[in-house]
Amino acid sequence: MNEEINFIIDGTEEAMENAIAHLQKQLLKIRAGKATASMVSTVLVDYYGSKTPLNQVGNINTPDARTISIQPFEKSLIQEIERGIMNANLGFNPMNNGESVIINVPPLTEERRKELAKQAKAEAEDSKVGVRNDRKNANTELKKLDISEDLQKGAENEIQTLTDTYIKRIDEIFVSKEKEIMKV
Repeated sequence: MNEEINFIIDGTEEAMENAIAHLQKQLLKIRAGKATASMVSTVLVDYYGSKTPLNQVGNINTPDARTISIQPFEKSLIQEIERGIMNANLGFNPMNNGESVIINVPPLTEERRKELAKQAKAEAEDSKVGVRNDRKNANTELKKLDISEDLQKGAENEIQTLTDTYIKRIDEIFVSKEKEIMKV
């Protein structure tokens, strides 16, 4: 195959890989029973007038499966960290002991687990749509090239194989996350 076709296929594969990376990042935000630092990754804290990610103003630890502990770099930030967690609308109730902010993560109800599984499925479906759009864009680019029908069909088949591979990976990632969410 010629260089233009390889360029299109490589670009498509990279775009599909980005869809997988995005899915994994989104799934990290979905709670699966035990406390993780990524649960508060979206929290922004007012740090001297600018919105700053929580992980840049303190250390985030999970001493056990039900607790997130945030040790601020400056004690004066404790109130701001609490306010940031409340504003992030994560459903957590932060407490402070004068030294750090502590979040007790309540256990998930069966109903909430099902909601989170649906949310994970929606993220997986969004990623599949992205992969299919990458396939469509690649096929459109192929049609613009001045190549023989055989070369075009071969390249389209290769792109379809890539698409199938990435859709299968997305399904595997979702099934794994769903099991993690539903496990009591």
